[in-house]
Amino acid sequence: MPRVLIVLHDLFMIALLWIGLRWLAARAGAPPAPSLPAELLIAIFAQGLVLRFVGLYQGLWRFASVPDLANLVRGALLGVLLIVTLLFLGGLLPEVPRRVLLPYPVALVVLLGVPRLLYRLWKDWRLAHENPDAKRLLVLGAGRAADALLRDLSGDGRYSVIGLLDDNPALKGARVRGVPVLGPIGDLPYLAQETAPNLLVIAMPSASAAEMQRVVELCDETGLPFRAAPRIADMLAGKPQRLELSEVRIEDLLGRPPVKFDTALGALLVQGKRVLVTGGGGSIGSELVRQCAAAGAAELVVMERAEMALGGIVEEIAREFPGLRLVPMLADCGDPVACRIALAGGIDFVFHAAACKQVPLLEGQLREALRNNVAATAVVARACREAGVGHFVLISTDKAICPVNVLGASKRFAELACQAELGGNGGRLSIVRFGNVLDSAGSVVPLFRQQIAEGGPVTVTHPEVTRYFMTIPEACQLILHSLALPGEDGAVFALDMGRPVPIRELAEQMIRLSGKRPGIDIEVSYTGLRPGEKLHEILFHPEERYQRTRHPRIFQARPRQAVGQDLGGLLARLERLLAEPGSQEGLQALLREAVPDYRPEQADASPEELLADATHPAMTK
Repeated sequence: MPRVLIVLHDLFMIALLWIGLRWLAARAGAPPAPSLPAELLIAIFAQGLVLRFVGLYQGLWRFASVPDLANLVRGALLGVLLIVTLLFLGGLLPEVPRRVLLPYPVALVVLLGVPRLLYRLWKDWRLAHENPDAKRLLVLGAGRAADALLRDLSGDGRYSVIGLLDDNPALKGARVRGVPVLGPIGDLPYLAQETAPNLLVIAMPSASAAEMQRVVELCDETGLPFRAAPRIADMLAGKPQRLELSEVRIEDLLGRPPVKFDTALGALLVQGKRVLVTGGGGSIGSELVRQCAAAGAAELVVMERAEMALGGIVEEIAREFPGLRLVPMLADCGDPVACRIALAGGIDFVFHAAACKQVPLLEGQLREALRNNVAATAVVARACREAGVGHFVLISTDKAICPVNVLGASKRFAELACQAELGGNGGRLSIVRFGNVLDSAGSVVPLFRQQIAEGGPVTVTHPEVTRYFMTIPEACQLILHSLALPGEDGAVFALDMGRPVPIRELAEQMIRLSGKRPGIDIEVSYTGLRPGEKLHEILFHPEERYQRTRHPRIFQARPRQAVGQDLGGLLARLERLLAEPGSQEGLQALLREAVPDYRPEQADASPEELLADATHPAMTK
């Protein structure tokens, strides 16, 4: 019911009640009321003012409940006191009998409360008979996303939207497609009790990370499950056209806004070019394949050694981009012949995404880590040099900075190998370092999802462990943008990923997103750091002299060259050791020689301690 009608109804009832009480008092022998018009004006003005003051009009008749009744009782008592005061000040109090003033508060509560109760009962009855199985939704947000959601759900029998919340004060009391805006989002815990929804829906696509954090905390406080309406951009990008409610995206809650890229910048360079992606079936490689295909690459060679992964991405690309020349290659990029075949037709860009990347596993798999991450990388780089590839991009990791594990040390060795094979040979080398990529294969997010689905506990290695996170689209756009950014050969590119995220906090957020409460419904347990893991990652090495590029969120560093090392000799020794059984000790010694700042014993050191040790004269000579 419109708020204006509610106010008019209440003022009418106040006047009717005063006239009625005056009439009853006259029938009982009270003297006539010559000042009745003045009394009516005082009663209507004073009582209306008090009812607004106590917040009676912040709620709606549709959801009238016990708190509204309490406001009504408080308003009636305060109202009669104000009426008596104004009558006294106006000299009219002696003319008003007590048999009018004493029953007034009780009668007012009945006259204003009963219509509200009857209206709510009628609405509930009608809704129950129209669709008894519909899930009651309370929507957070009253903008275009909410309007699109309401339009799409208008004919959907599964849901019934009972109200909207929005922080825009101008929208309070308004209606969007007939659904009332009940109040600000901060009132969610109270309004959720009043309206009794089954599900909360967040329809705030433009909310910042901090705003999403606040909204999720409020949703969590209600104890109700909550979901997010999809973004309109997702629908335009080819996602399902019907609005389906999905889980809140975890990347919205990582404490920083997503990095915005000019997607046309990298796409223009790839358009009409021939591209090779190694590891094209992996999380990063497959997304690179999708983005290169969407950018209009003339030819796309996808190299992958896992059959199912290769088949999946090739089938998807062939279906989505039927006009693209797609060349699948089931091969290991460490095979020199396979690399020469892949590059035989002439390739403009090579994105080397193939790598082993699981930190704890690689601590016990040194040989394969060096074979795949270093030797295979050297093979690809050498083949690119021989084939005259214009631009080679190596996908590296922030763990290569002051490494304490086999993954970080092997990727640092791979960076040096690329510099040795490609430096000064006409083609350009770029190195792109990632943080932890959300939802990539083997990352912590899928593990947490599985543990939550199984009822917990959610396992975190250490209560103080932190990581830098980025999304898969951010990672791939960083790679494509590195093609367009000027820089010296071998330049290192990294993304400004904001603050490091405590993994404990991430686990608790994911539990809340599932509609559960951390520590109550699902436990968080600490298992201790696994082999090769460190408490905190390092984003920049001081010797690499990072500086901002023309994109404000991308950093570029000058390459850190090997000093006093024969990289060609080290790579030759690596090939010989890989061909020999029982060469574990030799491989370990070689890795330490190639990467002097590799310090596995310092996994629990602070970033400051690692950097201080890495720049010590004994380490850099």
